[in-house]
Amino acid sequence: MPLPRPDPNRWLVLLAVMLAFLPVVLDMTILHVAGPTLTQALGASNTEVLWIIDIYPLLMAGLLVPMGTLADRVGTRRILLAGLAVFGLASALAAYAPSPALLIAARMLLAVGGAMITPCVLGVIRRTFEDPAERGLALGLWGTVGAAGAAVGPLIGGALLGHFWWGSVFLINLPVMLFVLPVCWLLLPRHEELSPGRWAIGQAVLLILGMIATVYAIKAGFGAKQPVAVVLPVLVLGVALLSVFARLQLLSAEPMLDLSLFARPAILAGIIMAIVASGALAGVELTLAQELQYVLDKTPLQAGIFMIPIMVAAGLGGPVAGWLSERFGLRPVACLSLAISAGALAGLAVTDFHHPGLVVPVLLVLLGLALSIGLTASSIAIMGAADAREAGAAGSLEATGYELGSGLGITLFGVFMSVVFGRHLVLPEGVPEPLADQAARSIGDVYIAARQLDADQGAAVIAAGKAAFSATHSVLLTTAALLMGLLAVLVFFLLAQGRRAVAFQH
Repeated sequence: MPLPRPDPNRWLVLLAVMLAFLPVVLDMTILHVAGPTLTQALGASNTEVLWIIDIYPLLMAGLLVPMGTLADRVGTRRILLAGLAVFGLASALAAYAPSPALLIAARMLLAVGGAMITPCVLGVIRRTFEDPAERGLALGLWGTVGAAGAAVGPLIGGALLGHFWWGSVFLINLPVMLFVLPVCWLLLPRHEELSPGRWAIGQAVLLILGMIATVYAIKAGFGAKQPVAVVLPVLVLGVALLSVFARLQLLSAEPMLDLSLFARPAILAGIIMAIVASGALAGVELTLAQELQYVLDKTPLQAGIFMIPIMVAAGLGGPVAGWLSERFGLRPVACLSLAISAGALAGLAVTDFHHPGLVVPVLLVLLGLALSIGLTASSIAIMGAADAREAGAAGSLEATGYELGSGLGITLFGVFMSVVFGRHLVLPEGVPEPLADQAARSIGDVYIAARQLDADQGAAVIAAGKAAFSATHSVLLTTAALLMGLLAVLVFFLLAQGRRAVAFQH
């Protein structure tokens, strides 16, 4: 069966949706170097800073599937344009938030706008590019924007914090939105084939509340060390809500999330790759930003510059992944990229960042390139296993994997870091117990506690905190390397099953 005639404006359409997606992905990581600044400027606790950074990807992960299905019902163009407007408004509100609570609320509104934009972008690409080779290239270019945007976020954040107040990291979105809105309005097709059926808002609420309750329980239990009597009911509630949501999807004639897509090995492999790879990238960047600023005493801008190798390499990985997958096949490209990521993480775990030499930049380049190729390979696996009618659902699933991975990466890295840091911290004698308890929470709390002590004792506490964080950093990167290695093995077998399933159908 011949492919339909391609849209002559398809590359301009791709440019428009990539521009729309760029601010969304920038906001995933632009705050990674801002933690110390926010802590000081807003008087935010470590938990509040984690929520300011984390609520955006977590809430977006819960909203992506509902927004993807809503776009299928009422039109991708309409939802995308509305999402751009919401994102611009939320950026202005976040920039001038006077307290941590209001900043968290503004970040939640940003997540709503981002969740409206992201699945629409993937859906447009899937519908616009029917030819597999062109689609691979288009997804590679989209992956470049995603990976490079996420990677360059810390550099842009650091540059802005070096010259302006912290709200500037949000105001930067406004000129982008003012340009992208009319461009998308002009270029995106006005006539779309819509999916019939109603939009189940109740199921969307179940999914969002279930995810946030579960993640809150993890943070409160391990990160904030709340008592089991507080954490366990919230965890049970979260798991119960997610279980009810999953059951409704299986029983419904028109499910919001088509769980049957997970039965396709290529899609399952792509989702797992998206979650783990994006989680590792977000968690490693956040950890590196803290190591560079708290331990090596770099400014936010210097921390961003230090991570330039990972940013440049991540930008190259998308197009390279499309070409490599077309030439050598998806399975070897995906597995090798994950294996190289594991090796780079293991190398960084045993490297002394005080004397980086050429080793650290080379390892950062390998990590950025390999993770970017892995993320784009996950896109090719998912979108290649879905037909055009399933574009919205598949795009929502993939985007959910990215956002959920980023949110969980920050959560789990943050929680794991807090636990390991507390165990490695050896404070000098004579520190009052309340201050010792505070210092054991995080490296940021070490600096806050040290200010309340005399100069010599404060300096000793900071030195102990730096030593504990360097040890924590090493443990964290080693654990991430092991996860990547296991993922490479899992994807090897899943994509083998997917290839056999396709061969059987033909």
